[in-house]
Amino acid sequence: MSTTLLDRVDQRRSVSSAQWLRETTAAVRISFTWLGVRKTLTTEQKNQAAEPFGAVGEFLSARKKIIDTKHSAYKAVTAVRGKVGTYWRSLTLPYPEPGIRLIRQHQIDVFNQEMITHRAALEEAVARLNERYIELKATAQRKLGNLFDRNDYPATLRGLFSVEWDFPNVEPPDYLFQLNPAIYEQEKARVASRFEEAVQLAEQAFISEFAKLIEHLAERLSASGDGERKIFRDSAITNLTDFFSRFRQLNVNSNQDLDSLVAQAQQIIRGVEPNALRGNEGLRQEITTQLAGVQSVLDGMMVDQPRRRIIRNQGVPA
Repeated sequence: MSTTLLDRVDQRRSVSSAQWLRETTAAVRISFTWLGVRKTLTTEQKNQAAEPFGAVGEFLSARKKIIDTKHSAYKAVTAVRGKVGTYWRSLTLPYPEPGIRLIRQHQIDVFNQEMITHRAALEEAVARLNERYIELKATAQRKLGNLFDRNDYPATLRGLFSVEWDFPNVEPPDYLFQLNPAIYEQEKARVASRFEEAVQLAEQAFISEFAKLIEHLAERLSASGDGERKIFRDSAITNLTDFFSRFRQLNVNSNQDLDSLVAQAQQIIRGVEPNALRGNEGLRQEITTQLAGVQSVLDGMMVDQPRRRIIRNQGVPA
C-alpha cells in the first residue's frame, strides 16, 4: 500500500462518513465477570419480613447485601472497573448494538496493551480484597444476623472478578454469499444502515458532551446571585481541552457546522489559563460573552425527541 491506514484516517477519502467509518474502524466490546454482592431472600425469610406489616411474603421483593460495598478494598476493585469503562468510551465511538463500540483500527494495539494493564490492576485489587475476605464475612455475619448464610460465600474471591475484551465481526460473513447471495446482500444493506446510524450517534454524543462542557464553563465564569465569584476549578478548562483532543481524533467529519463550532470554541479558550480567569474580571466577561454565542448555536442543534436526540445543521456565528 502506498498510504498507511493512519494516512487514511487523517486524509479523508471522498466517500460518505458512514462508509469511511466502516472502512477505518473495528468493533470492540468489553465484558466483566463480577461477583454478585446481593442475594434474594428465601421464601421463608420473606414471609418473616412480611409478618410485621400483615403482608404476604410472595408479594414482597427483598434482597440482602452479603459484602460491605463501602469497604475500601471493595471500592478499589470497582474503581478499576470504572477506569476500564471510561478508557473504553474515551477511545471509541458508539455503535447501535448493545455492548459494542467502534475503535480506529490503528489504535487497536494501544487499546490492547492498555487493557492488559487494566486487567493486571484488577487482579491485584481482587487479591487485596481477598486478603480482607475473612474480615468482610465477619462484618456481614454481625450485620445480617439470622439472614447470614455461609453458603452465600465462595471459598475465595480469586477468579470471580475479571475483564475481557474482543473484536466481534459486524460484517456479513463471506460464507453467506455462497449459501444465499440474496440474504448476503440484505445483510450488507443492514450493516450499511448500522453505520449510518453510528454516524448519527457519534454526532449526538459529541454535541451533548460539548454542550454540557460549554454550559458548565459559562456557569462557572458567571457571578452568583449575590455578585460573588463562583469557585472555578482548572477542570472546567482542562475537560474542554481534553474534549477538543478526543473530537479531533474521533470526529467522523459528518457535520461541518459542528466542526466549525468546535473550532470556534477552541479559538476562544486557546492560551487561556485557569489562573488568569480567576484573577481577571474583564477576561471572564469576554470569555462568557463569546461562549454565549457558542451555547446558542448548540441549543439550536439539539431537539429533544422521545428515545433519541435529533441533530440538525445550524449556521455558526462569526
